Amino acid sequence: MVTISQGIQKKIRDEMFANMQTLPIKYFDTHTHGDLMSRYTNDTDTLRQMLSMSVPQMFSSTMTIIAVFFAMVALNIWLTLFVLLFTGLMMFVTKKIAGRSAVHFINQQKEIGDMNGYIEEMINDANTYANILMPIMNNLGNIQYVLIAIVGGMLAIFGVSTVSLGVIASFLQLSKNFTRPMSEVSNQLNAVIMALAGAGRIFELMDEEGEKDNGYVTLVNAKYDKDGNITETDECTEMWAWRHPHGDGTVTYTKLCGDVVLDNVDFGYVPEKLVLHNVTLHAQPGEKFAFVGSTGAGKTTITNLINRFYDIDDGKIRYDGININKIKKSELRRSLGIVLQDVHLFTGTVMENIRYGKLDATDEECIAAAKLANADGFISRLPDGYDTFITGDGGQLSQGQCQLISIARAAVADPPVMILDEATSSIDTRTEALVQKGMDGLMYGRTVFVIAHRLSTVQNSDEIMVLEQGRIIEQGDHKSLIAQKGKYYALYTGAFEMS
Repeated sequence: MVTISQGIQKKIRDEMFANMQTLPIKYFDTHTHGDLMSRYTNDTDTLRQMLSMSVPQMFSSTMTIIAVFFAMVALNIWLTLFVLLFTGLMMFVTKKIAGRSAVHFINQQKEIGDMNGYIEEMINDANTYANILMPIMNNLGNIQYVLIAIVGGMLAIFGVSTVSLGVIASFLQLSKNFTRPMSEVSNQLNAVIMALAGAGRIFELMDEEGEKDNGYVTLVNAKYDKDGNITETDECTEMWAWRHPHGDGTVTYTKLCGDVVLDNVDFGYVPEKLVLHNVTLHAQPGEKFAFVGSTGAGKTTITNLINRFYDIDDGKIRYDGININKIKKSELRRSLGIVLQDVHLFTGTVMENIRYGKLDATDEECIAAAKLANADGFISRLPDGYDTFITGDGGQLSQGQCQLISIARAAVADPPVMILDEATSSIDTRTEALVQKGMDGLMYGRTVFVIAHRLSTVQNSDEIMVLEQGRIIEQGDHKSLIAQKGKYYALYTGAFEMS
């Protein structure tokens, strides 16, 4: 049973994880991390306990009940009927108590991921009913023991020939053996109920529909033929093109340049509440666009739409002239580089962490990316250089060093479009200058979207967009926006905070 339960537990977790990787970002925005982890830990563990403990115990108890029942029938039918009647009373009590505990155990499994006061209340209620069930069953069994002695004695006094002192003594022992496994089965019902509640939550995650992708435009290696037309090739040419099949069977190729257009885009995380209204912009290859505004203004939401983490409600988003709904999501995201405020490094060497941006990158490409990101200097001073082993999230590195590695990771992929989401907001000014220099190298010649709290990092942007409540209220370069003396001027001079 241990082998079976552990094997099933592993299979369930593997299947949950496999399906979870296909889910859209929206699912993780609407489900807490604690709730998801609870499905992998608490819910699967209840199944393990049921399979390894409750099922064997219930099987053993059932076999004991059957064997003892036939032994009692063989001894005396009248005392057997009495035991059955009293057992019916015990089952009625069990049903009432277990029914109440079931409600609370199901609520406990639903709420345990949130770990709040309401959960504690549910746990206390569930355990209260569960803990009183066994004592009640034991006491009812003791009462039955006494009543059998009384009923058996009366039957003997009234001259029933089949009831003797030996029969009464045997029945007293058999009744104990009959009710004890029934009590054990009743006690295991709580574990079964918890396991079924946990299984429901597990299957809910496993049945969750994965992210849909109806795109058909893909990225391919390309080159120019002798007539100057773009053609597909199996060679690694460092030139990419969008392969666009059409309904009539023809295929066209568009060079990957990084031209991004948002045309009157509306979006809301829920249908009844829009968070972006009529957003329009045109970022040409090599231009740097910056989004500024208060928290919740919609800055990060715009970049999430470019990634197609969410689909827009109205308007169009075009990438190199192609509607992004036609581009396969994996291909679209492969063409985009992202550097976030929260850096996630993996357990492994520095080289392996940089190579994560492009899994087939050579050591030379990784080193070149580190130099471009201004990270080569500190990496070379590490004990083993690029072979230095770091733990998860780079515990032995400073935050600025982790950020430089993440920039190098983005650089090795060599994407035409970069998204920098508040990449320097949580580091000190001195480290920011180092990181900013690395990002300047990364941004050169690419279309760049920058989200920053510190306006000093966006002064050299070709276009700065000021957002407020999902609308673009000001637009222009740094000099023209300062001259307007509007919201950007107020933010830049410190009249308003951007938090």
